[in-house]
Amino acid sequence: MTTDSLRSGPGTTGRSSGDGGPGAPLPDREHLPARVPATAAADGVPVLDVVVPVYNEEKDLRPCVVRLNGHLARTFPYPFRITVADNASTDSTPAVAASLAAELPGVRYVRLAEKGRGRALRTVWAESDAPVLAYMDVDLSTDLNALLPLVAPLISGHSDLAIGSRLARSSRVVRGPKREFVSRAYNLILRSSLAAGFSDAQCGFKAIRREVAERLLPMVEDSGWFFDTELLVLAERAGLRIHEVPVDWIDDPDSTVRIVRTAAEDLKGVWRVGRALAVGALPLDRLARPFGDDPRDRALTGVERGLARQLVGFCFVGALSTLFYLALYSLFRLGVGPQLANGGALLVSAVANTAANRRLTFGVRGRSGAVRHQAQGLVVFAIGLALTSGSLAALGAASGAPSHTTELAVLITANLAATVLRFLLLRAWVFPERRATERGDGQARLPAATALPVRDEPEDVR
Repeated sequence: MTTDSLRSGPGTTGRSSGDGGPGAPLPDREHLPARVPATAAADGVPVLDVVVPVYNEEKDLRPCVVRLNGHLARTFPYPFRITVADNASTDSTPAVAASLAAELPGVRYVRLAEKGRGRALRTVWAESDAPVLAYMDVDLSTDLNALLPLVAPLISGHSDLAIGSRLARSSRVVRGPKREFVSRAYNLILRSSLAAGFSDAQCGFKAIRREVAERLLPMVEDSGWFFDTELLVLAERAGLRIHEVPVDWIDDPDSTVRIVRTAAEDLKGVWRVGRALAVGALPLDRLARPFGDDPRDRALTGVERGLARQLVGFCFVGALSTLFYLALYSLFRLGVGPQLANGGALLVSAVANTAANRRLTFGVRGRSGAVRHQAQGLVVFAIGLALTSGSLAALGAASGAPSHTTELAVLITANLAATVLRFLLLRAWVFPERRATERGDGQARLPAATALPVRDEPEDVR
């Protein structure tokens, strides 16, 4: 994937050096000054870089860029840039884009040798020096009044990504029933299969902070229309904050998007991403953010981080494991005695419990250390077995032939006692928390979002 040419209008700059590669540690959270430094203003470094990906859009490109540039010049209080990303167009789109870059300050033109909206966004975002990156479709179906609300949470440091939503209650959308059905069905699939919490994956109106993009883009495989969805799913699974903006949207009747083909590719992408998440193949811990932006948070000692979240996860996994264990015990009890049934049920549920806590409670992904974790989990299982088996033995000695209901009641009580000890052992011994600086695995955490500077003289924006 290469960039054939880069033609910039006045006031644009090349790619910045950034804070280091994906494996390099990023600096701690710092609030930037409220005014653009004089050197940045002189170099023409924008706060916002809006990408307009195009393919054979010779008719719509000029009206789109002229209108977008005029809107930003009137309403946006920061330096900005508009980047036309040409996906190997075969008509006169390159000539139109080049003329726009020459005529309008802050407009640049990038041509790619291959098609793909995701490829275009990845290329331009990776090369941009702007701290906030956005994109919108060339047809301008989305009302531009939503642009400032879209990027404001990223400029302030409140959110990591922002998306326009056509499916929010307050959105006003004009489109045909076919596209409405396809859009809602697709987002329903995302919610049911990938547990997506965002409402509209495919609206062509999104923004992201640059330091987040630097870590997130290398994990996104798709170069086409599924790029948006994959980006959002990975960001959400990593715990990044996604801000949604209701938009007014009018369907473009001349859109060249092939709905059936795009839907088929999207479903393939859903399967691929779902499988990768299920096996823990994605290093999402590289995207974790520290808690709080107060430097005093980092100075506190003796405070357990993430304890509340881990307790919730442990209780959830424990409840499911208990039901699974009781079901197995009742099943095994049909053919064997209580001790064998208890031991078999505990063994199977312990393996499942360790795997679930490893992934859901303590956030350990990937196969590294999985065997050791299971071995340590079996030691914890042995302790639980001793407690529950001892309780059953005591019950048998006390009552001779207890009923099945009495056995279950005793086992539940014994499991509750063992649960507290199990959590402490898992947290302190099996999955001990390690700081990013102690891991030595190159998986540095992202710094928390920082506020972006307000430019010195907003009236000079062009």
